[in-house]
Amino acid sequence: MSRVVGVVLALAMGWGAAARAQESAVITQDGGGYAKYLAGFEKRTTVKVLPNGLTLIVCERPEAPVFSFYTLVDAGSANDPEGASGLAHMFEHIAFKGTTEIGTTNYPAEKVALAKVEIAYAAYDAEVRKRVGQDAAKLAALKKVFEDAQAAAQKFVAPNQFSEIAEENGAVGLNASTEEDSTQYFWSMPSNRLELWAYMESGRIAHPVLREFYKERDVVQEERRMSVDSRPIGAMVEQFLATAYTAHPYRVPTLGWESEISQVNATEAAAFHAKYYVPANIVVAVVGDVKAAEAMPVLTKYFGAIPAGPKPEEMTTVEPVQFAEKSVTIREAAQPFYLEGYHRPDYRDPDDSVYDAIADIFSNGRTARLYKALVRDQKIAADAEGFSGFPGEKFPGLFAFYGVPVPGHTPDEMRDAIHKEIERLKTSDVSDEELQMFKTRARAGLLRGLADNEGLAQQLAEYQTQYGDWRELFRKLDEIDKVTKADVRRVANKIFVENNRTSARIEFTPPAQAQTQDAGGAK
Repeated sequence: MSRVVGVVLALAMGWGAAARAQESAVITQDGGGYAKYLAGFEKRTTVKVLPNGLTLIVCERPEAPVFSFYTLVDAGSANDPEGASGLAHMFEHIAFKGTTEIGTTNYPAEKVALAKVEIAYAAYDAEVRKRVGQDAAKLAALKKVFEDAQAAAQKFVAPNQFSEIAEENGAVGLNASTEEDSTQYFWSMPSNRLELWAYMESGRIAHPVLREFYKERDVVQEERRMSVDSRPIGAMVEQFLATAYTAHPYRVPTLGWESEISQVNATEAAAFHAKYYVPANIVVAVVGDVKAAEAMPVLTKYFGAIPAGPKPEEMTTVEPVQFAEKSVTIREAAQPFYLEGYHRPDYRDPDDSVYDAIADIFSNGRTARLYKALVRDQKIAADAEGFSGFPGEKFPGLFAFYGVPVPGHTPDEMRDAIHKEIERLKTSDVSDEELQMFKTRARAGLLRGLADNEGLAQQLAEYQTQYGDWRELFRKLDEIDKVTKADVRRVANKIFVENNRTSARIEFTPPAQAQTQDAGGAK
């Protein structure tokens, strides 16, 4: 994309901000403003479920000649097959490698070459996995065959062509993310490139090509080494979740376990795509300078051509009730840290907004309870917060707290100070001011999420996926308004109990001593 196109696109997005601010001002009212605000969105939002099951959402915002999209696949790392952790995240990477028409110089020949890569890898991998009788010479020979097959397939690759085509046509913010609950793809683009985008996005959903798979697998392994293996906090969080969860896949890291990432193959990735990237499991939201009457036929043409498939079955694993406190200690010459979590229900629970209230009262800004108590008054922490829905919300997650001690203070002090604040929440009502500030901030938070096309596309796709109706985005505010002081106290007493607690800490230990101690034992 040229610098001029980029500047024009950025300015166009900025020009729409004033109009959107005026558009959304009504939601700052209490109560009755929501219905009026929702009615305004209903006039400009169209939802269509295609015959193949894919859901399209178009929201018209004509202030600037741009649009943003958000493709949400209702599958994340929690859906990784057993023994193949990290596969959802791997596929997110592969989605940028192109299609049968983009990213290749000769797809028929490349297809044959990629099939030979899989045959060669399967033979090499079978020898690698042998625990008894592995033949070193045979292993080296099979590795050479595999590497030669990769080199042959690489000759047909047009590197980075998918991203380059998008950027040459004005796309900005090309990105994707994999979470425990879902996988998302998104960027913004000039509105006169809508059909090009629809062609590209539908193509990588329907016809992805697993080219450069093993090269990308090395990239993911390095990502894990950088974010987990070489970072004590990353390692601590990984061990914390593996300890907090006994059965549910939330115990498995999104990036996957090293031993499984190193062995996952393109055949398994293709099977994952065939199961989860079916239209019935995908919502695509488009927001911006598009007219539904004109855009829907275009989107239907491309996304409607994706072959249908059965929606994946619901997960049946239910995390057992925790009946004993659990803990993890990591001893390293690193910044001390304290983290604890309590199991809570998923986002469909009637008390979901009460958890939001507790998180806000504990953690939203310098007036929040944990900041005031641990950072400002006691001066024992550099930071302290509480947050809900970790590591995900689709299934029962955790309400977590953390504290980062300043020099001279310890994780034990973080724990005791956090517990004191939790006990105060359980034994006395929050103030009218705290509760009202939460509700006001919740309305403001919604506004921030809807203030730009990207944020609105994300919210529409997420709420449509979670509830089957994007309007729940606004109904959520009604639930927030109903939260009472008694609700906060009741939920705190139900959830924040010792036998529902898992904690993790990093204890600073000089290097020589740390080497002689257990670096991450759960007890």
